Amino acid sequence: MSSCTKHLGLRFPGLRFLSGLSLGIITLTAHADDFSYPDFSVSQSDFGGVGLIQMPSGRVAPEGEFTFGATYNQDYLHYNVSLQLFPWLETTIRYTLVQDVLYSEDENFSGDTKYTDKGIDFKLRLLEESFWIPETSVGIRDFGGTGLFDGEYIAASKHWGALDFTLGLGWGYIGNGANLSGDKSLSSDCGRNTEYKGKGGSVDFERWFSGCMAVFGGVEYQTPWRPLRLKLEYDGNDYTSDFPVTRADSDMSQGSPINLGVLYRLGDWGDLRISYERGNTWTAGFNLNTNFNQLTTSWRDTPAAAYAPDRQKRSTTSADWQNIANQLHTNAGYENPTLYADDHTVTIEAPQNKYRDRDQGYQRAATLLSNQLPTDPDTGLPLYSEYRLIETSNKLPVKETRVNVKAFDQVASHSYVNASIDDTITHQVPAQPQGRLIATDTDKWDLSVSPTLQQSFGGSEGFYLYNLGVTAGASYHMTDHWELGGSVYLNLFDNYDKFLYDVPPDGTDLKRVRTLVRQYIDGNPIRVNNLQLTWMDQLADNWYGQAYTGYLEMMFAGAGSEVLYRPMGKNWALGADMNYVIQRDPDTQFGLFHDEVHFDPITGRDYKVQTGALTGHATFYYQPQWSLLPNTLMKISAGRYLTEDVGVTFDFSKQFDSGVIAGAFVTKTNLSAEEFGEGSYNKGFYISIPYDLMTVKPSRNRANISWLPLTRDGGQMLNRKYQLYNITDARYPWYSRKMMQAK
Repeated sequence: MSSCTKHLGLRFPGLRFLSGLSLGIITLTAHADDFSYPDFSVSQSDFGGVGLIQMPSGRVAPEGEFTFGATYNQDYLHYNVSLQLFPWLETTIRYTLVQDVLYSEDENFSGDTKYTDKGIDFKLRLLEESFWIPETSVGIRDFGGTGLFDGEYIAASKHWGALDFTLGLGWGYIGNGANLSGDKSLSSDCGRNTEYKGKGGSVDFERWFSGCMAVFGGVEYQTPWRPLRLKLEYDGNDYTSDFPVTRADSDMSQGSPINLGVLYRLGDWGDLRISYERGNTWTAGFNLNTNFNQLTTSWRDTPAAAYAPDRQKRSTTSADWQNIANQLHTNAGYENPTLYADDHTVTIEAPQNKYRDRDQGYQRAATLLSNQLPTDPDTGLPLYSEYRLIETSNKLPVKETRVNVKAFDQVASHSYVNASIDDTITHQVPAQPQGRLIATDTDKWDLSVSPTLQQSFGGSEGFYLYNLGVTAGASYHMTDHWELGGSVYLNLFDNYDKFLYDVPPDGTDLKRVRTLVRQYIDGNPIRVNNLQLTWMDQLADNWYGQAYTGYLEMMFAGAGSEVLYRPMGKNWALGADMNYVIQRDPDTQFGLFHDEVHFDPITGRDYKVQTGALTGHATFYYQPQWSLLPNTLMKISAGRYLTEDVGVTFDFSKQFDSGVIAGAFVTKTNLSAEEFGEGSYNKGFYISIPYDLMTVKPSRNRANISWLPLTRDGGQMLNRKYQLYNITDARYPWYSRKMMQAK
């Protein structure tokens, strides 16, 4: 049924309806004609986020909606990414290139790079639409930005048939028209303080809902032709305080506060937009979108074995056991399993590297075992009473699942309604395997090849800096606890020759850690990224530990250790790591820096490096069980960072039904904004995508894409090869949670 029926509880001509009158064998049925209006859906504004044209609306998108958009006119080029993180929270990240303003007046520093504004927006839905109440939201634009677009608003939207009306109040950039209140004689922004703190990136709460205030509004019309919709907007801004006007003396005069727009939808995956704004400016843009909650898989998987026990089988040969081990690997996802057996129990010890839905692994493994193991001559049931599935990770036992064989026979035989594998299993802390060793993993090598992308946006030297390459890794397990491994990075493409970071423009004098990235990437196209010896063990039922030494990452060598307390089935964990590191010399493969001060021939200045320091953090992991924050993970780390600053990192991520994880982190240390440099503090964003959403095979592997607003030295952690929280994920799954049904 149309959304207007859903929201208003009314029926209008042209909406789908079905009525029937049955007379004997005659049935009369009425259907909507071919000109019924399509269902209403939201659309994005020029700035990103659900809205009209320049102005926001009171609406939000469906949960999980992800949109990448770009908008261009003679004054600005906006790039934005919007994500409906929760039903009540919309988030937007935006980069804006100001066409007439350079990044700085120093050509040697930024060349012809255009000024880039980095902004974060959020919108909170306060009220859902009902018969009388409009959908109402409050929002902040350019949260923690530079003051170019910062503003606040309250907006309400009401749907009626093919029309969606919006009315709102705006402050700051959104309200600079001051048609409701504000003294423009004080300044173009009614005396609002638009100067940003420090080096940008700080949050100025004190100026929220201050300065000019204006009424804005508009209407969006969904035409009978599904792809086409029209927008009309009354703008709350007069554009007299925009940077092109105040910094480059450009003409952004407003001929009219009325903006007109046309949007053409490209199916369910995008749209094209064109609008006539300010009475004198044409603007064009596009959006590409998907929904992380609704992504589904299409696999070509090995068919599950049918449940068909051999009721006449009385013994198991070595060949039978080897066949079981092979099928557990290929069909059930238990990679290279080790098998034990006594008179009543079969134990499988192996990593589950195939199925995010562990129930599939349990079902397939139990079916394979029951089909091929001997049966009791008296009952015809499998001779063994219990299957123990010990899931390991990096040779560590993490979680044990026990399958009651008699109960499984009832489930697999569909002996009762709604029979489920859950009826047959119990979970517990892993115990020692019982019985004699039947088969073992003889493959001590792990090999891997993966693409690697490192990127940052909005820097002074270039808007987008990246390096793309391939990382090849190999690990040899000398014992269950000792591993020797390494990886080599092959650089294929990069533009880090533009990254000419120089200390003086930022006014900082920190030890150069991450801002030396260009030297490492450009110095050697092939680099040993990691080469380390690692010890790892389960210290007690809920305790895990590791120690490591060698070349720990591309920029640092040293030694360190980590300990993690993670109770089985609990939504929290506590860990700590401590490391002593020395910075690697980018001019050699295995050399280390011994002198703290070095000379940069490109900038002609000295700089300092890290010749030996302690770094480490205590971290609290928590997956809330709150209805307001479902399917989320919080990580709070406190400690010492690579450039010897001390502070806290807060990392927050949300997992959608498909398994896609979107997250952000922020680090605040004892460095002042001036010491840190542009950006004021470290922050970044990331998306983690399950491989099995992109391939035709089930997999637990993930592709991780991260981006940083800027590369700076403060608040930087060591990139350790292994994280015990990830390795012990099976104890309370996060990265390997099963996919939920698409909504």
